[in-house]
Amino acid sequence: MDENQEKRPGFIGTYFDRSVVLRIVRVAEISSWVVLVVYAAQLLVSATVFALSTLRGFMQWAGVTDIAQQILFVLEQPFRGIVYFVGLQAIAKILLMFMDIEDNTRRAARK
Repeated sequence: MDENQEKRPGFIGTYFDRSVVLRIVRVAEISSWVVLVVYAAQLLVSATVFALSTLRGFMQWAGVTDIAQQILFVLEQPFRGIVYFVGLQAIAKILLMFMDIEDNTRRAARK
């Protein structure tokens, strides 16, 4: 009987599998870093293309508002990446917090 209790990872009445939730957390954390790297690379490439097109004289016709708009186009995409990164990190941490809350609630109910 002690062997059966040792094999069970948690309370039998839980509605989720702890290992699956931990895998989802890990995938969310890794995905958030991949998204951050991709958007950082996109920022680097976009800024380089903008600088090269300015240096090569392709933007001679451009006025102040045209240049400001091009700069905003270069900077707008990385903000999406930051939001995705923070969102995926938050999802991972919230899942871990929910698991801790469930574990603490079960522990408190047993006492």
